[in-house]
Amino acid sequence: MFLNEYNTIKYPLDKEASAANYTKKLQEIISYPGNANLSAGIGLQGHFGSSQPNLAYIRSTLDMLGATEFPIWLPEVDVQKGPNQGQYLEEILREGFSHPAVEGIIMFVGPLAAGFNVTTLADKSFKNTPAGDVVDELLDQWKFGTRETTTDDEGFTNISLFHGDYEITVQNHTTNSSATLGLGVTEDEPQTIVQLSTSETEIRRQSRGTDQNCCYSCYRNCHGV
Repeated sequence: MFLNEYNTIKYPLDKEASAANYTKKLQEIISYPGNANLSAGIGLQGHFGSSQPNLAYIRSTLDMLGATEFPIWLPEVDVQKGPNQGQYLEEILREGFSHPAVEGIIMFVGPLAAGFNVTTLADKSFKNTPAGDVVDELLDQWKFGTRETTTDDEGFTNISLFHGDYEITVQNHTTNSSATLGLGVTEDEPQTIVQLSTSETEIRRQSRGTDQNCCYSCYRNCHGV
């Protein structure tokens, strides 16, 4: 069950929709008899105006609601038309994407032909608008494709990954051996160390913080992610 509020992250003057009141209401719901194990989430709609977004307020709101440890989603993110629409949209998306408590963002945007006349990503000829360029650039920046890395002289390499499932191929050129490992990056296990011996590939996991990114370490002569 997701609560879904309109003004919590975008309008500081709406005290009724403040993060404090949102948290209070969520706690009331959870404390109701029989709701202790309720699967709940926090929805924060983001229909922003054409003026400069208050990023400090957005961040502090996410910090306060993130302390509840319930998943946060930002549904229906858009920005009203204006000379700086693309810039403001980028700032809002980066703020949400970078916060460790935010698990997802849904934008209320699309091409003009589909009726999206607030934040339009493509005009009637399906050519990108400035807002469309912003979205494309961010998606390209944030996506994670195939990457290769080689250990240094001490046999160590380090790769930062987003949460998700990965397939890692480790190759040892000294022994002419390799292994492919399926590894998951989660908040509970944000670091995995892959050690390669002469006879086998051994995986050892250890916890390291709760950042949205994690590090994968590989010892000996190994490469390929």
